[in-house]
Amino acid sequence: MRLLFLTENHPPDRGGMAESCDRIVRGLSRGGVAIDIIHFDRRSLAPSHRATSNGSLTRVPLDADMPHALNLLWNRLQQTLDLSTTTHVVAFGGTLPLLAAPVFAAWIERPLVTLLRGNELDLGIFDPRRRPFLDDALLRSAAVVTVTTSQARKVAALHHEAKPHVIANGIDLELWSATDADLARAASWRARHVADSRRVLGLFGHLKSKKGVPFFIESLRRSGLADRFHLLLIGEVEEQLQTILADLSADVLPAMDRFALLPFYLACDLIVIPSHYDGFPNVLIEAMALARPLLASTVGGVEDVVTDSEGFLFAPGDDQTCRFAIARAANAGDEELQRMGEGAATVAHGRCNASEETRRYLEVLTAVQEDFDAQSPARFDRSADPAPRRLWGR
Repeated sequence: MRLLFLTENHPPDRGGMAESCDRIVRGLSRGGVAIDIIHFDRRSLAPSHRATSNGSLTRVPLDADMPHALNLLWNRLQQTLDLSTTTHVVAFGGTLPLLAAPVFAAWIERPLVTLLRGNELDLGIFDPRRRPFLDDALLRSAAVVTVTTSQARKVAALHHEAKPHVIANGIDLELWSATDADLARAASWRARHVADSRRVLGLFGHLKSKKGVPFFIESLRRSGLADRFHLLLIGEVEEQLQTILADLSADVLPAMDRFALLPFYLACDLIVIPSHYDGFPNVLIEAMALARPLLASTVGGVEDVVTDSEGFLFAPGDDQTCRFAIARAANAGDEELQRMGEGAATVAHGRCNASEETRRYLEVLTAVQEDFDAQSPARFDRSADPAPRRLWGR
């Protein structure tokens, strides 16, 4: 099995999508799959190509004239890769993969697999510029894989021909675990920054309006319980957010490498995910795997894996239910929070293990290949095709 894998998110990019891409590629590679990655790279100034241990990596700079860049990419792929060995073309979310992958799959006559990983469905559906790319990819796909049940329902409702598979985000549990040093750093940070009477609410990642962060902070203020909590925000913070935090007990830290976050997760009593809409954020399973209970809106992956036994839930964008969840979190005892955290860890280990994620992807890719191979004789029988007409003179 060999994949032509198109993505806008791949290391050294940072963020949840890049981490997911890297994890999936590594898992499939360990499963014996060769992968030729096409990375539309914001950092690159010039195209590059190199062999890797399990295939190759081609970096394509983001160009103002992307149609021209994609045509050049097609030429380059024919020169640098043996496309006859490709078994699948995979679009890993994002606008450019959704645009280019269906075309490349058709040109090399291989099945297309579309992975909807982040918000490309939620954003693309209502964006007149992106919607044609999204619809074309979904309709041409031999398989569509979503990370949440709600995404799968939306895809199936829009395109009855599509039969989406749901594969939740995974986590490398053997790597993502707390050490004694992490626990000591967490305790030290709390001792220096947080009053004993306050509980720490952690918000990690892209902290912007679309993620519901300003909404949550305003709900916290209106709850009358803000003095019971200390906020810890780590990531990309919008300027307006700094303003509305002014009168609250809070620390704001810049984005940092994933494993550097471990002590800060452990320093939190609860992790807050207040998104108005979302996929399956890595923050969700990272927090659960570390036995942190959630204070979260019922969207995306939260809806799939979190119940009242693992967190305090509220309707997305609903101030009343959000304030009620905040009050429940403020009044919960330490034993209740510990029990909820242990329940969250059990769910993460049972449903969000990276090895299970890899197994499910291999299962889908194998089924697609078997179906494609079964149809190949009919697909490649050109005996009934009419002879091409010559439209030019000799």
